[in-house]
Amino acid sequence: MDDFIFEAFPARIVFGAGKIAEVPAELDRLDASSALLITTLSQSFVADEIERSLGTRCAARIDGAVMHVPRENADAAIALGEEKNCDSVISIGGGSAVGLAKAIALSKGLPIVAVPSTFAGSEMTDIWGISEGDGKITGRDAVVVPKTVIYDIGLTRGYPARLAGPSGINAMAHSVEALYAQNCNPVLSMYAEEGIRILADGLPSICGDNPDDDARSNTLKGAFLCGLALAKATMGIHHKLCHVIGGAFGMPHAETHAVILPHATFYNRDAAPDAMYAICRALGSDTAAGGLFDLVERIGAPTSLQDLAFEEKNLDRAADIATESPYYNPHPVDRDSVRKLLEDAFQGRRPE
Repeated sequence: MDDFIFEAFPARIVFGAGKIAEVPAELDRLDASSALLITTLSQSFVADEIERSLGTRCAARIDGAVMHVPRENADAAIALGEEKNCDSVISIGGGSAVGLAKAIALSKGLPIVAVPSTFAGSEMTDIWGISEGDGKITGRDAVVVPKTVIYDIGLTRGYPARLAGPSGINAMAHSVEALYAQNCNPVLSMYAEEGIRILADGLPSICGDNPDDDARSNTLKGAFLCGLALAKATMGIHHKLCHVIGGAFGMPHAETHAVILPHATFYNRDAAPDAMYAICRALGSDTAAGGLFDLVERIGAPTSLQDLAFEEKNLDRAADIATESPYYNPHPVDRDSVRKLLEDAFQGRRPE
């Protein structure tokens, strides 16, 4: 018999084509009149359009948000928001943009309107991260959850397959870990399994030669569901390793998720059988880890740390950092086992 507690974040979701036109109205709903606009370089043309629609309500703008939210970038953004008396933040782009917006919200409590352009799903979570020194500090706080998320499929039309594939696997990783999270429950499992299923169905089309708007819409819905799953789930060995490899060694965020996910799943295969069954059902595969590896390979995403120019000499250091203060994980985390996981990921071996 089920026995659980589920508490959802009160985020407002606006989904469809052309929905970036709703940004001014969403600021109205928040009684906001002085927004700080944050974007990545690839979405600067979208930011131009939104800035024009806001007029004088766009008090300041930051272009070129970068991965892992370096501390100096966060401090500069917070200072700019204070200088311009901003009462809200609009993020346009993927995890880099919303991550910087979350750093501001964490410090100043400003509401966020997020406009994702990728499939990463981080806009749905209360997880924040800031890179500092040779590592990445992460935490959870409800204040960083965007008040409104606007999913406009038009923003994904020009998304290159080489970026879209890893981004989708990044989102899928949220659901995989939600399925074996310490606080897993039937609601989380429902979101998680359906998110994996939708992404597994949509990503090959998105990464193919002629993706259509139906595929884009479905894939974006899958990313939303995966983000929703992680919003209330604890993170495990997969996210710990990705935070270490990204924060300490500067590896690309989404691509690191794509490489590590099959191996982290294999690591937990015996300790989380129900999660493995759910992943197999969602993928239509015989094994969870093997099915994930095959999907990553099928969509042309990287399958080894070597593909990311990660240096073999750093494997020992990565294993040390990851096991110094591990997250909860269904399979016990020990240094030798994690080092083996990283070796397999470095070599790009298919989990068997």
